Amino acid sequence: MDAVMDALQGFGVSTTHYLQTNYQDAQGLFLWVSWAADLRNTFFIFFPLWFQLRPSVGIKLIWVAVIGDWLNLVFKWILFGERPYWWVHETPYYSDSGRPHIEQYPMTCETGPGSPSGHAMGAAGVYYTLVTSILALAVSKTKQGSKKNTNRGWYLKAALWTMFCGVQVCVCLSRVFIAAHFPHQVVAGVITGMIVAEAFNRTEWIYNASMKKYCYTTVFLTSFAVGFYLLLKAVGVDLLWTLEKAQRWCVRPEWVHLDTTPFASLLRNMGTLFGLGLGLHSPLYTETKPSRSRLVKAGCVVSSLVLLHLFDSFKPPTHTAVLFYLLSFCKSAAVPLVTVSIIPYCVSGALSLPSKKGV
Repeated sequence: MDAVMDALQGFGVSTTHYLQTNYQDAQGLFLWVSWAADLRNTFFIFFPLWFQLRPSVGIKLIWVAVIGDWLNLVFKWILFGERPYWWVHETPYYSDSGRPHIEQYPMTCETGPGSPSGHAMGAAGVYYTLVTSILALAVSKTKQGSKKNTNRGWYLKAALWTMFCGVQVCVCLSRVFIAAHFPHQVVAGVITGMIVAEAFNRTEWIYNASMKKYCYTTVFLTSFAVGFYLLLKAVGVDLLWTLEKAQRWCVRPEWVHLDTTPFASLLRNMGTLFGLGLGLHSPLYTETKPSRSRLVKAGCVVSSLVLLHLFDSFKPPTHTAVLFYLLSFCKSAAVPLVTVSIIPYCVSGALSLPSKKGV
């Protein structure tokens, strides 16, 4: 089994070396794709946009992203996947003279295990959700029996699924290019992400979940992950074994970021889910929900994107891990809370002022 994995990972390193050697001019594109595929952009861009236009799609995006990333963490802890940028230095697969040189980039030195790829899994889940949601909306507006509308629906489906495949190929190539993942890890991520998204396409209770369910789900997911970590640590298995490898083999210490650690990801996602529950059950959301006109929705979209962009510039201090994790949870919870309840309430109030003055 070890020989098979070594051969598979050796092929992956060869693929990374080939891409870095022959497509060096595309470095900027690959780095941008890795940045764009980060789940942070789902929370700060896709969610505020879609929630204001179609709340059910926004809610599903959060659940797919959060549960998918939580499963990704658990899978990584179970599978103990290596990453190319450290494996190539430690493996006996190569002789010292035949060890290929692999370049590193600012997004290379992630600190968690490598399998499956979180970026590939997140991008697959999010874009699969968007494509299927758009197609479902299109179908609901298509008149039955109209050949013209049937052709339009077919063209739309072909265009969206082609775009989906193109995005996944770009994300996979990007993660392999920067030596963050082996090819088999990104393929596993895409498949797993699509399965998670399809599961939530068949799940209805999330749209009417009570605040109690949000609390219970947040506590259960957090407790399971922490308990799993503590249980294995008690029997001598350190699930944070990759931190030492990242710090040892990353060519620049400042590229090893605390926000890529497994617990940072866990608390960020749990904060987002908890914040969504708070926002959906806030009196501010209940008060403004029935009266949202197109103008109000447009104002909410613009305000959300601008305010969250400014909010994202706040980076919790990293000198104390516990403080960093706590502030990450609070920051993540604030994003859906502000998007769902506070911004719509303020925008609705501001746009209603002129009409009230004229009465």
